[in-house]
Amino acid sequence: METQLDGGYEGRFEGSDLPLFLYGTAWKEERTRAVTLQALAVGFRGIDTANQRRHYHEAEVGAAIGEAIQAGRLQRSELFLQTKFTFRAGQDHRLPYDPAAAVAQQVRQSFDSSLRHLGVTTLDSYILHGPSQRYGLSASDWEAWRAMEALCDEGRVGQLGVSNVTIDQLRELSSSARIGPRFVQNRCFAVQRWDADVRHFCRAQGMIYQGFSLLTANHDYLFTEPIVRLANKYHRTAAQVVFRFALDVGIWPLTGSTNGDHLRQDLSIDDFRLLEAEIGQVERIAVRAS
Repeated sequence: METQLDGGYEGRFEGSDLPLFLYGTAWKEERTRAVTLQALAVGFRGIDTANQRRHYHEAEVGAAIGEAIQAGRLQRSELFLQTKFTFRAGQDHRLPYDPAAAVAQQVRQSFDSSLRHLGVTTLDSYILHGPSQRYGLSASDWEAWRAMEALCDEGRVGQLGVSNVTIDQLRELSSSARIGPRFVQNRCFAVQRWDADVRHFCRAQGMIYQGFSLLTANHDYLFTEPIVRLANKYHRTAAQVVFRFALDVGIWPLTGSTNGDHLRQDLSIDDFRLLEAEIGQVERIAVRAS
């Protein structure tokens, strides 16, 4: 499949109608609008953000999307748009909801605020931005999830997901939710074999695993012998090898680069595949390097 850049087409995530990559907008602050516009311009059609002013500037993401649509470079229907509800403990003082309101009402207030920030009437995916506690699911988690299910029932969001979740929490959520998560978004560590337990559960349950920090969380392993050898073999960068590995094992990757050349490189990995043995080498890279 030929990947065409700067025209809005970036290939598809394996076996789906989803774009090949998600562009992550965390930690961009005053650069958020410019770098989101840049990502859209080079061909990204999946955008991940959150209504959490502590780490995201959701309104500036919306400003970039609106500018691209207004200029005729993008249609809303071409874009996969995902944002998140974040509990009070994950926020700073710039809250998108009334902290005294019930959790279900906070979800609705945050959701409505996200629609205003992003300039849209519906979302493609709405993510619970991590359970409220480290182990198990609390009553607040279930109240938030039921409110998210209601938004899905109303047709205001297409699919639901959860992030920063353990395998036990994911099993509990999946077994008791009326509308189960379609997406699971975790920081992906090579030392955990790229979150193998959660990934394998997702695959068995028909969920899509979204991996973030694939590069930044694994910097020490990017220039070890297997990655360097594969980069040389395929005439690619280490980052391209990692992202190709991610796609080959069913990880829907996020990238948050602010470098336009790197973004173009990220999108240009749809024309090669790693061999099964090479996939195994990358999956075990932290074990090999230790």
